[in-house]
Amino acid sequence: MSRDPVRTAGDNARQAARQILGAMRHAVLAVNDPDTGHPHLSRIACQIDATGAPVALLSGLAVHSRALAADPRAAIFVDAPGNRGDPMTWPRLSVQVAARPVADPAGLRNRWLAAHPKAAAFIDLPDFGFWRLAPRSAFLNAGFGAAFRLTPTDLGIA
Repeated sequence: MSRDPVRTAGDNARQAARQILGAMRHAVLAVNDPDTGHPHLSRIACQIDATGAPVALLSGLAVHSRALAADPRAAIFVDAPGNRGDPMTWPRLSVQVAARPVADPAGLRNRWLAAHPKAAAFIDLPDFGFWRLAPRSAFLNAGFGAAFRLTPTDLGIA
């Protein structure tokens, strides 16, 4: 019988995952396409809010927004690119999330524009809105032989 190579998170894994999320400005979003039933992937602008949870500014016209409105189950993938070497050895984080529109985005706008100043051109358009991507579970691949399962608490999100 083989041993599970995925480990429970310790302090170093928690810190690495939190650093990846804290530095995040973009992510790959995976949703369930309601028209086809197949996964759909999009690169999105994404960062954490004041609570440490991922948030995204999405156009309501996009396939991923319509998919999230139909089924809030989704996932994001974030990597921490290295300066050199094989990208398959760079730390990366997959997070299963439940997405929901942010009803009161007060405070998010200024925080968002500080990280994404070019978003000023479209942030106030009527089809754009913030979505909170509440983590349900996560998987950190911190390099060869360093795979960890994480909880929202491990990510610093209550």
